[in-house]
Amino acid sequence: MSAHSHLRRAGLGLVLLLLVAAGIFVFTRHRSAAAPAPGPSAAVATAKLERRDLSTSKTISGTIGYGNPRAVEGHRQATVTWLPAPGASIKRGQQLYRADDRPVPLFYGGMPLYRPIEGKGLVGRDVQIVADNLEKLGYSLGYRPRAGEWVTPPAAPAPSPSSTPPPSPAPVRIRKDEGVLTAAMITAIKKWQRDQGLPETGTIAVGDVEVLAGAVRVESVAVQPGAPANGPLMSVTPTRKVITVTASLSEAASIERGAAVTVILPDEKEIPARVLSVGRALAAPEGSVGDTTPQLTVTVTVNDPATLSKIDSAEVTVGFAGKAREDVLAAPVEALIALAEGGYAVQTPAGLVAVTTGMFAQGWVEITGDGLAEGTDVVVAS
Repeated sequence: MSAHSHLRRAGLGLVLLLLVAAGIFVFTRHRSAAAPAPGPSAAVATAKLERRDLSTSKTISGTIGYGNPRAVEGHRQATVTWLPAPGASIKRGQQLYRADDRPVPLFYGGMPLYRPIEGKGLVGRDVQIVADNLEKLGYSLGYRPRAGEWVTPPAAPAPSPSSTPPPSPAPVRIRKDEGVLTAAMITAIKKWQRDQGLPETGTIAVGDVEVLAGAVRVESVAVQPGAPANGPLMSVTPTRKVITVTASLSEAASIERGAAVTVILPDEKEIPARVLSVGRALAAPEGSVGDTTPQLTVTVTVNDPATLSKIDSAEVTVGFAGKAREDVLAAPVEALIALAEGGYAVQTPAGLVAVTTGMFAQGWVEITGDGLAEGTDVVVAS
């Protein structure tokens, strides 16, 4: 190879070396210009542990009224000739309506009359309902057989006068919630019928009385005089005013029947009350539109009905007492860190500290842990 060729190769290598060096310089300079200068570390949100009182008590809006109305149906093949006016209160023994111009009184009880009350020796809960109401209305029933005694029920009538009479029924033992139609009770029924202006038959047919749980207030009437008496006639409510509260499932979970509560009226007056019932059927609030979370109905009754005598309807607030913890060390709920092995911890300037949690209330949680005290800074989720 000639000396000229060696010089040409050496020159080419020098050029390549210079180009590579220049590229590295340009690349390094470009990276230096593109990389931002390191800034200060991001700020961390913290809060101080506090000693405070925690309570799970809650307040829920409610409405004063007479509760949910229920429909009343008649059970007579007759014509309605009179109905009470809305707002009327009807008590035991008073006429609930008139059919064929005869009164249909109200009796109290837990079940309707489903068969005629007739025949000496008839046994059943329906007989007991009639007996209890007649006694409460002041009619003497004489001796009443007690639970455990044996009585002979009335014989079934023969299908026709010429047919063979059916065999005598076997005696039955009276249960504690059953009554017996005695001769004295039949006499009491006749006296009651005479006082009502009814035929003195000594029997009560289905539809001669209407049995409801107690005194009622007429909310509205469904028909007018002249309508059949064997269908829906009116809607009624209890006579005692109540506060109706709609609560979510989580809110109602800690509400118990009979629990003491406080009703706060629009004028801020506080009235002691108690929980009458907690509904079990989830339903959308009345009058709601669209997607609404189903709620439970909680009924509250005040201890002294006279405190609501001048209020027929109003929006109120009901305070439900809960559990309380006084002067406990508490942290914001956002300070809790769930540990992989279970449980919780909080982040302090000294590091993670495992904690035992207590009551959760109003966005705070009761905690205990080594070295934790009032005023300790803990990291909270931002």
